[in-house]
Amino acid sequence: MNAPLIGGYEVVIGFETHAQLATQSKIFSRASAAFGAEPNTHASPVDLALPGTLPVMNRKAVECAIKLGLALGSRIAPESIFARKNYFYPDLPKGYQISQFEIPVVQGGSVSFYLGEERKTVRLVRAHLEEDAGKSLHEDFVGQSGIDLNRAGTPLLEIVTEPDMRSSAEAVAYAKALHQIVTWIGICDGNMQEGSFRCDANVSVRKPGAALGTRREIKNLNSFRNMQQAIDYEIRWQIEQLEDGHAIQQATVLFNPDTGETRAMRSKEDAADYRYFPDPDLPPLVIAPEWIAQVQADMPELPQQMAARFVQQYGLPEYDATTLTQSRAMAAYFEETAQACGQAKLASNWVMGEISRRLNQEEIGMEAVKVGSGQLGRLIARIHDGTISNNAGRQVFEALWNGEGAEVDKIIEARGLKQMNDSGLLEKIIDEVIAANPANVEQYRAGKDKAFNALVGQVMKASRGKANPQQVHEILKSKLA
Repeated sequence: MNAPLIGGYEVVIGFETHAQLATQSKIFSRASAAFGAEPNTHASPVDLALPGTLPVMNRKAVECAIKLGLALGSRIAPESIFARKNYFYPDLPKGYQISQFEIPVVQGGSVSFYLGEERKTVRLVRAHLEEDAGKSLHEDFVGQSGIDLNRAGTPLLEIVTEPDMRSSAEAVAYAKALHQIVTWIGICDGNMQEGSFRCDANVSVRKPGAALGTRREIKNLNSFRNMQQAIDYEIRWQIEQLEDGHAIQQATVLFNPDTGETRAMRSKEDAADYRYFPDPDLPPLVIAPEWIAQVQADMPELPQQMAARFVQQYGLPEYDATTLTQSRAMAAYFEETAQACGQAKLASNWVMGEISRRLNQEEIGMEAVKVGSGQLGRLIARIHDGTISNNAGRQVFEALWNGEGAEVDKIIEARGLKQMNDSGLLEKIIDEVIAANPANVEQYRAGKDKAFNALVGQVMKASRGKANPQQVHEILKSKLA
């Protein structure tokens, strides 16, 4: 499919994503990497770059990089090099950042996802290990700024794409797919508000067939909504500049969610500006094939693999399988529910429907779901075997969610929700309804289906909603034939 044009221009987007790795300590020191401590309480002498201190590589951070490479079909370099990236910023205590440049640990790979009905694939250039900088604090100071170095040395994987995306929607879909992967394999908690998953979007525009345009990098996009708004604004701004005869200057920009606009922060540096050179304090990172095999053996089933299994094993539509595997917690909950009730499609409907609706309504995650998978499985089984109606099922679900009972059968019994399945009793009620509604009977026999629905309604009313609707339809039709 050809890329969509905006005002006669093609949009070109590449991403750089910083995923904070789920380690207890920092990448080159034993200081805690926990979020939310008092400023400068988690900054060790190594993080502060005090004289005589030496960095020591965190093995867990390397394992996280290997996991990502395996998940994305990348090449894991048997030997990679750490470099010093030199720049001055107040919250960078060394005056340089330890990163990887010429030989990164993860090379190539791709991320695939669906944009509507169309399958998209974004190629990756690399993913490299590096340390985070500190944080400048401005809001709590009058006329001055503070520096918090707790975050300095926190382990990151910077994941860099080729400029393969052609719209803000595609960029957001890619970011969501990558977010799903890093949280699924457990290398990052994905908390965008706390900065654990930070995205930088490189945006440029060009006329179809022309060389790539000058890019501007939108830094630190911390929500998918802001990401789409920022990219859309930047696209419009660049097109307006070009249409007015101005050249685009390479720059780093920030997005202001209050105004919905991007603004230039500084001119964008090139690699040469950082004066990369190998870090003399760190030897090459060597990863043996045996280590990769060990990590591979411990890898979880990946989302696309699990979705394919759900289609094959449970007969689910591809849409259901893809939706249910958006998180490991939801996938596990569905599978436990399906196994408890033996009705996979009904389990899928309830998880994607009522469960998801309640989670969104209360703004909680699957870890806080208030109805256990076993409870939902028993509820679905009672609906499927005709013990209760769908409407009664929703009442039972409400009671379970609100903690008004823990056992499905006891709630059904206590509230008198059992359906009337006694065919003899149903026939008696139906006979009485037919006798009392001769006009509807004649209309149905004359070909008016609405009259049949009216008779069904009268039967349900007479049974106080407890009649099994399927049985009502079957008996009523046989009596009116």
